[in-house]
Amino acid sequence: MAEQPWGQPYPVRPQQQPYGQPWQPAHTAQSAMRASHTDRDRTVDVLKAAYAEGRLSREEYGQRFDAVYQAQTYGQLAQLVADLPAGPVAAPFGAAVPGLPAAYGPPVPMPMPMPMPVPHRPVNGMAIASLALGVLSLPTLGLAGLGAVITGHVAKAQIRARGEEGTAPATIGLVLGWLSLGGWVLLFLLAGLGVLD
Repeated sequence: MAEQPWGQPYPVRPQQQPYGQPWQPAHTAQSAMRASHTDRDRTVDVLKAAYAEGRLSREEYGQRFDAVYQAQTYGQLAQLVADLPAGPVAAPFGAAVPGLPAAYGPPVPMPMPMPMPVPHRPVNGMAIASLALGVLSLPTLGLAGLGAVITGHVAKAQIRARGEEGTAPATIGLVLGWLSLGGWVLLFLLAGLGVLD
């Protein structure tokens, strides 16, 4: 064994796996736990994604798919997806994740970000016009009622198509407009029948 210039032997490197060997998950107590149907379904999802991305051939996908439903433990499932980018469950397959060193102290909670304000939907202009004409139909003795009905129906169609606000003003304008038109129709009917003489 060769020595370093100061007289100590060079450290021996641990035996490394050859490059052709797939990664094997660390043996933990969790890798011996029995797998559930949900774990198998997640593993199948990873295999489906790998097949769709071209990482697995059709034959290899079929073999692994059959092996998933024969697997009984987390470790067996982990071996089926060990050479793929994601495993069926993140936590149980590797060695324990080390925490922060004590020098960093306890975790500090992060402040919650301010919520984004919800943009207000604009009020439809035709709905406002329908409401105004509906209200004006009272002092004008119903003359503005036809305009209230027309603008109210146009406003309802625009509100549905554009997702705007203004359903209530359009409805109020429609009701007032139809009442004034109904009043005029009733007046003409009564006059035509000679009741008003």
